[in-house]
Amino acid sequence: MKVYGVTGWKNAGKTTLMERLVSEIAGRGVTVSTIKHAHHDTDVDQPGRDSYRHRTAGAREVLLASPVRWALMHELRDTPEPELSDLLPRLSPVDLVLVEGYKRADHPKIEAYRAANGRPPLAGKYPTIMAIATDTPLETDLPVLDLDDTAAIADFILEQVGL
Repeated sequence: MKVYGVTGWKNAGKTTLMERLVSEIAGRGVTVSTIKHAHHDTDVDQPGRDSYRHRTAGAREVLLASPVRWALMHELRDTPEPELSDLLPRLSPVDLVLVEGYKRADHPKIEAYRAANGRPPLAGKYPTIMAIATDTPLETDLPVLDLDDTAAIADFILEQVGL
């Protein structure tokens, strides 16, 4: 599986870009999965649901299955957060895994950057950022892509990973 990331500051448009990229790349016949990193406590389950009750009772993993999807929730229970490299093998094989976040991990990434955030680009700090998708002109040695040009960003990523 090829792996490519989207990183950037909060409110830079990472999730919107990821959504557009998944649609664009999958529309080209490339199979795509995603991994989203969150820096905060997040819960995909709802209080009161059976699966929630299983987890809060102490289950390490709860697999919820239905006729249209299944989901595996794994409670860390005071163990360290896994590295991206530990999570990738848990995915079923696809052509491309798009990763949102994990800016410190060693996979190649594109930075979503908006000048309105008032912060400098991350690209100078992380050598695995290969290009910047932005809504503003930037002075950089890296390729600069229009943040709204999904097709061009998808072309760049697919070329980078050899797909």
